[in-house]
Amino acid sequence: MTTAKLMAQRGAAKIGLIDRNEALLANSSATIRELGVEVATAVADISRAETAHRGFDDIVSKLGRIHALVNSAAIYPRRPILEITDEEWDLENAINVKGTYHMMVAAVRHMRGFVNPPEIAGRIVNVTSVDAFKAHPQNAHYAATKAAVVSLTKSFAQECAADGILVNSVAPAGFATDRAKELGFLPELAKASALGRAAEPVEMAEWIVMMASSRNTYATGENVVISGGYIYV
Repeated sequence: MTTAKLMAQRGAAKIGLIDRNEALLANSSATIRELGVEVATAVADISRAETAHRGFDDIVSKLGRIHALVNSAAIYPRRPILEITDEEWDLENAINVKGTYHMMVAAVRHMRGFVNPPEIAGRIVNVTSVDAFKAHPQNAHYAATKAAVVSLTKSFAQECAADGILVNSVAPAGFATDRAKELGFLPELAKASALGRAAEPVEMAEWIVMMASSRNTYATGENVVISGGYIYV
């Protein structure tokens, strides 16, 4: 939501939102419309190709050409490694990895062919995590999915460069979302960070918006770590 709102404030003419939570979509779209931006929404389960692609196509039918995709959907369970069940593994992969993959495929199919490279046909930004690079207790399955998304980002960047599509990822450390506050790890993270604090959501959104915007004309296959000095990769 923070990223979509910042995009609206930075001049995006149209914004599409996809989520499986219809009530959340309604609230988010209302907030963005107050900024004078056209908004389209689609309720979709992105863990399945057919429903993910249908949701993306629904947005296209309402808004027209899509210039940028931001993949930020993820679930963040906590479980000791000896207690993770097959069902939890499957759900984690379904949302964090397969969901990201399905949306990227839908975006690439839409974006390719609009212009002739080296002109930019579109941009994709995936939200990963420093957990892809730094182990934390009770976090193995989530970290594994985020490492997979980093790898997917690089693979798509290689294959889609010829189509003029830039694909990158942004890897934040923990930032002050309601969920992070609820889990209670922000004070520990802040203490371990060079800047001595967790990031605010808008500080993460700034990097995502920049990578998705026309200001990015050359970066592709990159994973930008934004951690306030918590980790150096």
